[in-house]
Amino acid sequence: MSQRTAPTDARPTRHLAMVSIAHHGHVNPSLGIMRELVARGHRVSYAIPDEGDFVARVSATGAEPRIWKSTLPAAGDDPEAWGETRLDVAELFLQDAVQALPQLAELYREDVPDLVLSDFSGWAAQLLAHRWGVPYIQLSPQLVPWEGYEEEVGARLAQELKSTARGRDHYARWDSWLAANGLAGTDPDTFMSRPPRSLVLITPALQPYAERVDTRRYSFVGACQGDRTGQGTWQRPEAARSKRIALVSLGSNFTKQPGFYRACAAAFAALPGWHLVLQVGRQVTEQELGPLPDNVEVHSWVPQLDVLRQADLFITHAGAGGAQEGLVTGTPMLCVPQAADQFDNAEQLVQLGVAERLDTADATPLALRAAVSRLADDPAVAARCAAERERTVAGDGSRLAADLVEAELPG
Repeated sequence: MSQRTAPTDARPTRHLAMVSIAHHGHVNPSLGIMRELVARGHRVSYAIPDEGDFVARVSATGAEPRIWKSTLPAAGDDPEAWGETRLDVAELFLQDAVQALPQLAELYREDVPDLVLSDFSGWAAQLLAHRWGVPYIQLSPQLVPWEGYEEEVGARLAQELKSTARGRDHYARWDSWLAANGLAGTDPDTFMSRPPRSLVLITPALQPYAERVDTRRYSFVGACQGDRTGQGTWQRPEAARSKRIALVSLGSNFTKQPGFYRACAAAFAALPGWHLVLQVGRQVTEQELGPLPDNVEVHSWVPQLDVLRQADLFITHAGAGGAQEGLVTGTPMLCVPQAADQFDNAEQLVQLGVAERLDTADATPLALRAAVSRLADDPAVAARCAAERERTVAGDGSRLAADLVEAELPG
């Protein structure tokens, strides 16, 4: 989205503070919204750890970066740093939020914002908004709870954690932290999953039981892709001018899968009418993959949306960002989920009829080739992809998101 001149009416300038961790799936969906709010004349600060190129990305929106230090594994670190269980991950996020709170409070000690936004892990930001008495809005680039979620899913997940001494200690730390910040008696799961206001940065097509979501609390604005021109473009090789294009990407965090990438290369070696773009992230080197067929190119990163605009198939981990890019470009998807919400996203895409799911352990060259044929050669899949593209491509949700943010401002 291009920058626009700020309105000439009497709308006052407000200070809006955004808080996020330095991970692509948390930062990228917010950038278009920040750019839009700056274009409307607001002063926007963005609290972000100084890792990777995230500070530069924030600065490019016109927002003012404010640096804090996170204890979470950095984007692209070895996936083993996250632990092996759901409780391992929950502990990491709680520990990070607790130590982030005094840092963020100091960053804004003499410049309290009029409104606080954060990504869905921004619990410290939510507590600060409560302390300051200003509105808080969560930006959720993934599915949100529906009416009945707690009874159908949440209670079982919470009970699994509370069934161990370590899990009970985890909840006790939550209770103590919330009480120390003026929210004694607040259920931690409710605090995490039911913010007072949330903008959902996905299309309802990716939301289970979308018709049961409380739209007074959650507003679906769709993908906020923002301006991608700074990411560059992908050029189709001359040798692939007449070939179909497939893209493989497992995102940025859980990409340590050299065996899977080798299986993809072997699958497409036997498909001479195809050209494969293999994005492997920072955790795998091209040398680990060994000799590659002539119709396979390897990169640590590519401008994914630009490749998908030219692609005939997307082999994806089904992260919310990639899933939406597949929908908006009408690209059939083979989902190989790795973690978190990716399994739910894959299920939603399969139900839409635009994807198949294949577990990593089952992704042999033979299974991959068979799935490629089913997805790319079926006219019914193509028709459903086209229909979802028409439904999803309505536009960047950043303007609607900015409208809803402004509606929450005091006065």
